[in-house]
Amino acid sequence: MVSVRFTEVQSRPTEFLDFTSLTLEEFQQLVPPFEAAFQAHMAAWRLDGKPRTARQFAVYKNCPLLTPEDRLFFILVYLKTYALQVVHGRLFGMGQSKANQWIHVLLPALLAALRALGDAPARSLTALAQRLGVAEADAATVVTPLEEAPAPVVGAPAATPDSPLLPMTGRNGASSAPKTLLNRKRVIAGRRKTTPSKMSCS
Repeated sequence: MVSVRFTEVQSRPTEFLDFTSLTLEEFQQLVPPFEAAFQAHMAAWRLDGKPRTARQFAVYKNCPLLTPEDRLFFILVYLKTYALQVVHGRLFGMGQSKANQWIHVLLPALLAALRALGDAPARSLTALAQRLGVAEADAATVVTPLEEAPAPVVGAPAATPDSPLLPMTGRNGASSAPKTLLNRKRVIAGRRKTTPSKMSCS
């Protein structure tokens, strides 16, 4: 199965940035703490989430994420694109269930690496103010509050837009199609009589 690899994309800086939101230099700085956090996790847990009781974790030759760079690239691309797991797995040469396992292992490793570097996202205004070294009031000025959606106005309909498509797809009230009663023992979904075809093949 053909798949995307770090080694293929690293030589194309713009594409690499599009995939990961990081430059190659920023990526390389993140690799060592990320791999340390990953190895610490795998020392105690298996890939399927069960506690490790027997042999140590080892990367096999047929592993879809063979190198630390491939593992970091995999999770950063997932966070950037947030594709369906089946699509993300296909992109990296694995099935959906295996992609799910890797995502659940690599996300905590990435968060641990970001915390070790002091780059984990701040989860409160107080934490953000401490990180920036400013008062909470000053930190509040750099945070954009979430805007509440305006309440829908009930009243006169809006003016008809110029586009001919929008009036056709707008709400038209109750449907005139007959309702199918599904609680009957039998539901007739077609006509009883056959309609003769207007075209013939003779």
